[in-house]
Amino acid sequence: MIEKKIIQAIEGAERIALLPHVFADGDALGSSIALALALSKKGKYARVYTEEEIPYTYDFLPGKEYVEAFIDQAEEFDLVLALDTGDLARLGKRIKIFESNSFTINIDHHTTNTEFASINLVKTSAAATGEIIYQLTKRMGISLDERIATCLYVAIATDTGGFRYSNTTSLTHQITADLINNGVDVSRISQLVFETVPYKKVRLMGLAIDNIEITEGGKLAFITVTNEMLKRANASEEDCDGLVNVARNIEGVEVAALIRQRSEDEFKINFRSQNYVDVSVIAHRYSGGGHKKAAGCSMRGSVAQIKEIIKKDIREVL
Repeated sequence: MIEKKIIQAIEGAERIALLPHVFADGDALGSSIALALALSKKGKYARVYTEEEIPYTYDFLPGKEYVEAFIDQAEEFDLVLALDTGDLARLGKRIKIFESNSFTINIDHHTTNTEFASINLVKTSAAATGEIIYQLTKRMGISLDERIATCLYVAIATDTGGFRYSNTTSLTHQITADLINNGVDVSRISQLVFETVPYKKVRLMGLAIDNIEITEGGKLAFITVTNEMLKRANASEEDCDGLVNVARNIEGVEVAALIRQRSEDEFKINFRSQNYVDVSVIAHRYSGGGHKKAAGCSMRGSVAQIKEIIKKDIREVL
């Protein structure tokens, strides 16, 4: 069994590196920190290497002392785990850490995962990687505490949209019930993660809403964020988080695409669908990936060119 092999690998290692995907979200960070906390209970030395600094939304997470933003060098480790990461490209420059180790583990729930490690535990039925980490820690006989439970709760709550998305299952609620019983402050987490927005993000949201374009009979919505808009709002990359949902939530829209400028002609695309369109298929065409209703990729060209490409792809599935 894959879980048994992973547990054996962990038990045989002393120094363990944990790598969430680039632009780490609540699931990637929460899962990674929770596992680091759990491993420390087993007497292991664990470090979480991120591509960027922890986003302000998740700065409250207990165990953030285990997190270090990777610059160009890391310590040596016996074992490296990639968490919530669909493919090697999603590790960014930390791929050096991953490839420098002869034995690697990949734990994820994305349907587009490329199974790039020595051992791959990919459960596409899981609502979040946090669910998989919860089950793994249970198998390892590691007792939950408030810190681990809080990180796992954030992981699951964010990837299910506050338990509103269709990936939420009865198992999801069973797991979160156990987490709450171990000290999770649901009200505080809800306020910090879902209800607190800095003014600069509100300004950026206003600029982005002003340029929403609805096409394909009202079923496709574009929302664009340029570097100039970020500058005007005094905002940063992490302030773009969640903007695509503003477009998706418009009545009648089936697919929303956030087009976020990265350089002069390179853009990051975030797709969201409402009901029946599998946006991971579209993202995969451009070396991206994700889930049926939430996926992403990168594309080159002008905003107008990218919109036309996406329109063509969406017409095939609407």
